[in-house]
Parts: sequence; C-alpha cells; structure tokens
Amino acid sequence: MLQWYVLSLFLYFPEDKSEYGPAAVTFAIFLVAAILTMRLIIRVSKREAAKAKELEERIDRQNRQGGNS
Repeated sequence: MLQWYVLSLFLYFPEDKSEYGPAAVTFAIFLVAAILTMRLIIRVSKREAAKAKELEERIDRQNRQGGNS
C-alpha cells in the first residue's frame, strides 16, 4: 500500500492533453542534445585514439632505431 502511494506521487496524467506539448518539446530538445553530445564524444575519442596510435608508432620506431645502433 505504501509503495502504491509513493509511486502515485510521481505519476501525473493530465486531463487536458495540451499539457503534453511542452513536455514533448522539452524531451525532443534533450534527446537531440544527448545525441549530439554522444557524437561529439565519439569523434573526440577517435581523434585521441589516432594520436595515441601515432605516438605509439613513433616511440616504437625510436626504440627500434636505438636498439639497432
């Protein structure tokens, strides 16, 4: 019984369906922002991975040259 009461505090279904409009717009804005943020994070991550790989290769070349001489 207590669980139902606690959950009912957070559930709100308005009789006037026009109240769904602003909520849908806000949801859409945050969804687009989340998608764009994720794409930005992936893009930056790929750049950082490429830099790390290039640094690894440069260090490996230096170690090979130093070991051969």
